[in-house]
Amino acid sequence: MADIRLNHVTKEFGKVVAVDDISLHVESGEFVVLVGPSGCGKTTSMRMIAGLESVSSGEIQIGGRRVNELSPGDRDIAMVFQNYALYSHFDVRGNLAFALKARKVPREKISARIDKVASLLGLSDVLDRKPRQLSGGQRQRVALGRAIIRDPEAFLMDEPLSNLDAALRLQMRKELIELTRELESTVIFVTHDQTEAMTMGHRLAVMNQGRIQQVGTPDEVYRYPANRFVAGFIGSPPMNFTEGELRQVNGQASVRAWGIDIPVDGTAVDIEARDVLVGVRPEDWDIGPEGFGSRVTVVENLGSESLVYSSNRDETVSFLVSSRLRPQVGEEIRLQPRPGNVHLFDSRNGERLGSPASS
Repeated sequence: MADIRLNHVTKEFGKVVAVDDISLHVESGEFVVLVGPSGCGKTTSMRMIAGLESVSSGEIQIGGRRVNELSPGDRDIAMVFQNYALYSHFDVRGNLAFALKARKVPREKISARIDKVASLLGLSDVLDRKPRQLSGGQRQRVALGRAIIRDPEAFLMDEPLSNLDAALRLQMRKELIELTRELESTVIFVTHDQTEAMTMGHRLAVMNQGRIQQVGTPDEVYRYPANRFVAGFIGSPPMNFTEGELRQVNGQASVRAWGIDIPVDGTAVDIEARDVLVGVRPEDWDIGPEGFGSRVTVVENLGSESLVYSSNRDETVSFLVSSRLRPQVGEEIRLQPRPGNVHLFDSRNGERLGSPASS
């Protein structure tokens, strides 16, 4: 397996900048997820790595080799698409063998590799079936098998699970994690599903408007989002935001938000009197005697927990509680952010200010 480097890569379509000066290093054997909303540039980035789109400026390297001018077939990568792209007139065996036959691999080696990959993916019993005779999960496995059988330098996967139902997506997500770990594969995986990104990637590259906003482990991106966009995009349910003001109260740094003073780490931020954006995740609230008053407006039962929406003046706050402690619609409660779980962002540019307050 090989590492992949993008050095200041830009892609322009006329006057439209689809990918804007991105740099990323994917280590050999690493599973990196490009995640972001539709139109953020993640698929275009992958297509440039694959050679399906030209690079307007910058450089792409695979295994230390510049590949900008190489055709897709000369880059030794395998791509798995959203629509699987199986040959309907071939059976599973024929689909798996196609790329090897095109490379004129000897017949006995093709047969041996098909048997190995089919066993790995649980396809041994369906090798003689056509794609239309397969379930969605089986078709997904065939698409993966067709990529794996080539033993490429790296795998590029463009939302390969998006056509599956929820239960099958969960199953295939687990199988894909186990498979790529077993193969020690270098993988770049594209998705708009932040849950998929958080559960699958060694690292995430969060994209928006053609730029990489943050690169880090799922835990780093979740706990220390680099800016307002990352904080709002990563996490389900999403983070609560409100305007606040940094100040000193009795010598203690705090931020005034939701009508209360919330302690923050004054060593981590510039405590001049200034406006900031305050963020608190739904799981980081406590209901108790202190805090600000709020009236419950909606309760969503999620099974073991409930997602509750409450109204504070003209603002809605969402928070998670155990279903055993579920408040009732119309109930008046008091909410307090948990110490150490308040995120501060510059109200002008959305960039993160310092780190969460210490408890």
